[in-house]
Order: sequence, then C-alpha cells, then structure tokens
Amino acid sequence: MTDHDDGGSAVPEARTPAQIEADIVRRREQLAETLDEIGVRMHPKTIIGDVKAKVVGTVDHTAGRAVATVNRLITDARDGLRHEDGAPRVERIVPVALLAIGVVGLLVASARRKR
Repeated sequence: MTDHDDGGSAVPEARTPAQIEADIVRRREQLAETLDEIGVRMHPKTIIGDVKAKVVGTVDHTAGRAVATVNRLITDARDGLRHEDGAPRVERIVPVALLAIGVVGLLVASARRKR
C-alpha cells in the first residue's frame, strides 16, 4: 500500500532494516556481476579474440565472393566456347588455343634467356 499526501504524490511504504539490507545485498551482487562482465569484455584476450573473429569473417566473406566470381567467369568463358547444344565453337576455340600456345612459348623463351 502507498499513502498519498495532500499534493497527490505517492509516498512509498516504510521499509524494514531487513528489507533494506536484502536490497543492498541484491544490488551488490548485481553490481559484482556487471563488473565481472565488464572485466571479461575488456580483457585483452577477449578483445583480440573478437578482432580475430571479425577479421576471419571478413576474409571468409571476401574469399567466398572471389571464388564465386572466378567460378562465374570460368563458367561464362566455358559457355562461350560451346554452342547452346553443347557442340564446341571451333571459331572461338582455335584463337584461344593459339593465344595460350603463344603465351607458353614466350614464358619458355624468357626462362631460357634467364639461364
């Protein structure tokens, strides 16, 4: 129950010393838990672990996107070398093969010059 004064504001019931002590104990325990949690969060190992987790997540995400992009490019290139029915497009394969042979030849010649 609450008593009201003439101004209409609520006045809390009087508490016993035991209730006050119990409230103080409860608040001390809550404060101790909060301080422990802050201590764990602010510990250098926790901070380093959080940063590592963010970096790994970012790298995984970036690597996943890169793999997906490379796969899409390879698929597009492969699809460009075939007709819709799956038959090879010789008019596209021959220039690509000649280009690849030329690049390999240049690499071999460059490696021989360095010796």
